[in-house]
Amino acid sequence: MTNPLAQLAANGVSIWLDDLSRTRIRSGALRDIITNRSVSGVTTNPTIFAGAIGKGEGYGEQIAQLAAEGKSAAEAIFEITTQDVAEACDIFAGVYASTNGFDGRVSIEVEPGLAHDSEGTIAQAKELFAKVNRENVMIKIPATKAGLSAITEVIAAGISVNVTLIFSLQRYREVIAAYKAGIEKAKANGHDLGKIHSVASFFVSRVDLEIDKRLTAIGSEEALALKSKAALANARLAYQVFEQEFAKADWAELAAAGANVQRPLMASTGVKDPNLSDTLYVTELVAPQLVNTMPEKTMEAVYDHGIVPANSITGHYDDAKQVLDAVAAAGVSYDDVTELLETEGVDKFIVSWNELVASVDAALAAAK
Repeated sequence: MTNPLAQLAANGVSIWLDDLSRTRIRSGALRDIITNRSVSGVTTNPTIFAGAIGKGEGYGEQIAQLAAEGKSAAEAIFEITTQDVAEACDIFAGVYASTNGFDGRVSIEVEPGLAHDSEGTIAQAKELFAKVNRENVMIKIPATKAGLSAITEVIAAGISVNVTLIFSLQRYREVIAAYKAGIEKAKANGHDLGKIHSVASFFVSRVDLEIDKRLTAIGSEEALALKSKAALANARLAYQVFEQEFAKADWAELAAAGANVQRPLMASTGVKDPNLSDTLYVTELVAPQLVNTMPEKTMEAVYDHGIVPANSITGHYDDAKQVLDAVAAAGVSYDDVTELLETEGVDKFIVSWNELVASVDAALAAAK
């Protein structure tokens, strides 16, 4: 019998693990999930690294060395995280080769404090790319207004990008436009377009969390009936945007020159509401060319009891639009929700980054 994760992969969804630590790398656990869980990539963020380095497992020797060299916390974080990502890239090198670069990807994020600094983001993206020095690394850039121009310039430099923190359909269209502009520039710069890949990370569960809170406050029968429906509707309509934007004439010319579509990625797919199925944001978001990056708990839930359909997106566009229209009619502002979620998303990563700096600072001081 094929297990549900293998079925998910067979149905066109790339399974990426939303987690990384040196223990996972060095113990062989990361290599094992490629074979046993059909995992074909990894994403990281400041929260993940704060958790991994905060536990300290596997980092003592390097921290002692960095302390002896007099490195600051920021310098140490750069060295530690890029080493983890480079080692993970090596583990996924075979997947990368066998999928022509679509999978076998490991993502590392620019500092969240640069979210509104386009030039700073571009500079650090190039620095991270050079330091990791692996073709299968992806640099994560948030989809803020400042992030959009940075996406274009980093793609133009021939660097693969994972665009993160996308919540609204309009911002997603702007992200795709930024990617296309970057590919145009990369072509003009003489880069091999076939080597440049990108994913656009559309956040799922946080949309339900915020909208459900507002629907509960409204409290009408109509409002309560819409709970836990908005996130899937939003994510499904994002896939429709993907289909529409990459079917346009402006893309056909770039595709003919060897460019790859920017694939939609479903992120924040761990279920936050205990009343919902723990596989909801995976099994209800199945379609070709999709990536789903999931925490290990969600991945194991799908492996254990997920029921994976052939496609749970493309036949639902009308229903999805009706859900978002009904949410608006109930009195919840979509624009207000998605703007808030973007702001909170950046702020949460800054908090995690500061926690990471504090824990590395303490570790460096203890090692001296």
